[in-house]
Amino acid sequence: MIVLDGKSVFGGIAIGKIALFEKGDDPVKRKTIEDTNEEIKRFENAKEKAKEELKALYEKALLEVGEANAMIFDVHQMMLDDLDYIESIRNMIETQKVNAEFAVATTGDNFAAMFSGMDDAYMKERAADVKDISNRVIRVLMGKQSGGITGNEPVILVAEDLAPSETVQLDKSLVLSFVTKHGSTNSHTAILARTMNIPALIGVDFPGDISGKMAIVDGFDGKVYIEPDEETLERYQKQKEEEEKKQKLLLELKGKETITKGGKKINLYANIGGVSDVAEVLANDANGIGLFRSEFLYLQSETFPTEEEQFRAYKTVVETMAGKKVIVRTLDIGADKQVDYFGLDKEDNPALGYRAIRICLKQPDIFRTQLRAIYRASHYGTLSIMFPMIISVDEVRVIKRIVNEVKSELDEQEIPYGTVELGIMIETPAAVMISDLLAKEVDFFSIGTNDLTQYTLAIDRQNPKLDDFYNSHHEAVLRMIRMVVENGHKEGCWVGICGELGADTSLTETFVSMGIDELSVSPSMVLKVREAVRNIED
Repeated sequence: MIVLDGKSVFGGIAIGKIALFEKGDDPVKRKTIEDTNEEIKRFENAKEKAKEELKALYEKALLEVGEANAMIFDVHQMMLDDLDYIESIRNMIETQKVNAEFAVATTGDNFAAMFSGMDDAYMKERAADVKDISNRVIRVLMGKQSGGITGNEPVILVAEDLAPSETVQLDKSLVLSFVTKHGSTNSHTAILARTMNIPALIGVDFPGDISGKMAIVDGFDGKVYIEPDEETLERYQKQKEEEEKKQKLLLELKGKETITKGGKKINLYANIGGVSDVAEVLANDANGIGLFRSEFLYLQSETFPTEEEQFRAYKTVVETMAGKKVIVRTLDIGADKQVDYFGLDKEDNPALGYRAIRICLKQPDIFRTQLRAIYRASHYGTLSIMFPMIISVDEVRVIKRIVNEVKSELDEQEIPYGTVELGIMIETPAAVMISDLLAKEVDFFSIGTNDLTQYTLAIDRQNPKLDDFYNSHHEAVLRMIRMVVENGHKEGCWVGICGELGADTSLTETFVSMGIDELSVSPSMVLKVREAVRNIED
């Protein structure tokens, strides 16, 4: 048995086999083949396997997000049976004697270019679909599972590091735990692990050949046991069962109010990164969604998501939440969340650089597209918008002017939209110090404690060497939160916390005593925070 140490990102126990994360898709190379019949057979088998995967995805989506939003996987199955598409691949293999991977990739590119050149908007959208189905078939041909995991058995995923864009595309049902060599406990990948409610460790230095070996991840003590002995395995299996019993006890809080013994009610919302997270929000009985990280729509895409694509995502979430509040944070790209197609320059200090609202105000076309999609979706439920990285009143006034222009455009086009609250993220010391002025401009504040702590303490939260100095309980941070609450309430703004600190139950009573109106946490933490609120005497 080998025992390795690391730093805990999220508690819990995972027991299973280790799988090494495969970074992206290998480039498709052209190869000359002799037996064209055998190569066509390889393609046909891969196509059928891809259809099986899509059928499974359709059934999963049907349960999580409903038939209308699951239909895309049904459409992809039909596209794989398109005779022109199939004939093109077969013909290329037969006449050019090339490998199936190359024939599928080339055909996919050709068909995508053809769809992109059409005038019809619906047909243009099929370009992305044909690329998607082609990539799926190629992954099957290469023996890879979508999302960097080989096989269908849930695994302990081991990697050098995981970028947010890689983490968000993983099939959650196949991940028991994240374990990485690099990374920070305060990174966005760590936040995603908490959203997914799985044990995660960083700073683990793995030995050589470990793929496929049985392991235990202890997310409480920050340890990994490779090929554990029987006594250790039995001990952790019992501990895992005890943790599951505790979770079942928390389920008794479903349907109950998040209210102190003295009658102070807190709006308890959940943070999400995409449509698929809504199932967890509902399963954990959150009162709404306090942070929809819309940037993950961009991280999951290979090009700028269209207004229609964004509209469908927001509409799905709003409809699924059935009248409960959904707060969408506008694009927060930059810093550790990099997207190639944005063409952002390399910066020496990206946390203080060109990011979030700064990109939106410098590239208003991107901003307007997102705002149009959000406002269109607001017609279908209760939707609010908040803007990140605000440092001045002038920024808010420019944002409000753009919002009004977007609403006027929609009015002219007779496109309906609902009443939308506008709020800002308080995550810079500048925003804290002028929160009395900012409160006159908006409906609500949401305190992003992750960045607020980073900027207040002058600590890069992506730097693992500084983890020991990163103190989110620092008196300066807590005083800033209190100041924001007091200034917001004076001007009629409600005030919430959507950063990781909101889920810190050791501070729940402190936040309630400050007058916090709302806490938005990872779905997995909703019932634990509800329990903490209900235990407050006040």
